[in-house]
Amino acid sequence: MSKPVLVAVSNTISFVNPKAPVFPRLALGKQWNEITVTWTSGYSISEAVPFVEWGKFGGAPAQTPAGTLTFSQNSMCGAPARTVGWRDPGFIHTSSLHGLWPNQMYYYKVGHQLSNGTIVWGKPYSFKAPPFPGQESLQRVVIFGDMGKAERDGSNEYSNNQPGSLNTTDTLIKDLDNIDVVFHIGDITYANGYLSQWDQFTAQIEPIASHVPYMLASGNHERDWPDSGSYYDVKDSGGECGVLAETMFYVPAENRANYWYTIDYGMFRFCIGDTEHDWTEGSEQYKFLEECFATVDRKHQPWLIFAAHRVLGYSSSSGYVAKGLTGEPNGRESLQPLWQKYRVDLTFFGHEHMYERTCPVYENQCVNTNKTQYSGTMNGTIHAVVGGGGKSLDDFSTLVPSWSLYRDVDFGFVKLTAFNHSSLLFEYKKSRDGQAYDTFTITREYKDVLACVIDSCPPKTLSS
Repeated sequence: MSKPVLVAVSNTISFVNPKAPVFPRLALGKQWNEITVTWTSGYSISEAVPFVEWGKFGGAPAQTPAGTLTFSQNSMCGAPARTVGWRDPGFIHTSSLHGLWPNQMYYYKVGHQLSNGTIVWGKPYSFKAPPFPGQESLQRVVIFGDMGKAERDGSNEYSNNQPGSLNTTDTLIKDLDNIDVVFHIGDITYANGYLSQWDQFTAQIEPIASHVPYMLASGNHERDWPDSGSYYDVKDSGGECGVLAETMFYVPAENRANYWYTIDYGMFRFCIGDTEHDWTEGSEQYKFLEECFATVDRKHQPWLIFAAHRVLGYSSSSGYVAKGLTGEPNGRESLQPLWQKYRVDLTFFGHEHMYERTCPVYENQCVNTNKTQYSGTMNGTIHAVVGGGGKSLDDFSTLVPSWSLYRDVDFGFVKLTAFNHSSLLFEYKKSRDGQAYDTFTITREYKDVLACVIDSCPPKTLSS
């Protein structure tokens, strides 16, 4: 990089239409029967009207308008995003497709109608509508963090340290017919203020995100910047301070600047946290999370999942242990009582670039001695660190805590498969081959969630 050598010069190339719509990315909406489509183009609303044409296969198409957002260099918080890393993002369009029939297949394509009536179309795609909350059907979810992007031709680039990202992307593409929704829980692109890399990332994941909902959580490399309201006073976002993540991708948050939200997907409820904002007791996010946990109907949505970027649960990475910690300060102390009270099944975290899975644990103690099959009373939460999406890997401490059941320094992701209301399969798969290397099942009935265990039910009074 310090002494570049000219190898060859290509013929002059150009785009047929440099403003054409590209990189559609789906997301689950605020209503169960809604899918949002977000894409990028060079057309402002003064030049062309953006919309989505869509419908059931064999049915008449509908057209739904899209809203348009963008941002300026002054929207960035600092360098390099505000200086040498700046690039005009074009325009970001989002359309919400309402009134979907559960589990039905739909086709769609994005378009822009010019003032002369001409329509510039994107490519055709398809998706499957979400199931009704509580509906029993086969439901498959992929979860990972810290993926980033890489050059397929092997050339070098800024922040070229996500060697596993293409393997993860390609393995998911190969199995896409067996995936219903993806959660990428923070550290999305590692653009770190070089904005063009967001387009590179959206191009890389287009085969996934154009076909299944691609949901995000906010990480330090998206949000953190001093004096910007982030919980950590560091410069990990390269001056982006959340603007790119909040604009380029849709999440069903009440305020997308606060990246926490609820997703009801069939038999699952997902409570997605934002570790780059205050989560401690009494905070706005803490109140949201408690409501998310408390309002789920576990008879119909038995699988309650919490996910966020930094480790608020348990980790034995060398980075935490060297500081005398097993997670973020105040993380588990604040949220573990909620996980126990509301019987959260699983938590997922990234930030540490590795895979680790705990036993069902409460207050540092395993509350179940099994390792591969859990049934009966739900008496503790299982925690998983799934930060091996693609970024250069981290190390574990030499000390193996009693609650740590499986540790692996490799690139991979987790897949959850809900077969019905009483059976869930957990698989840790490696990106290199898509094979499962750590698995367990949870089998239980509704009464097993209702049973009182330590700190899960209010104390009895004389009247009871």
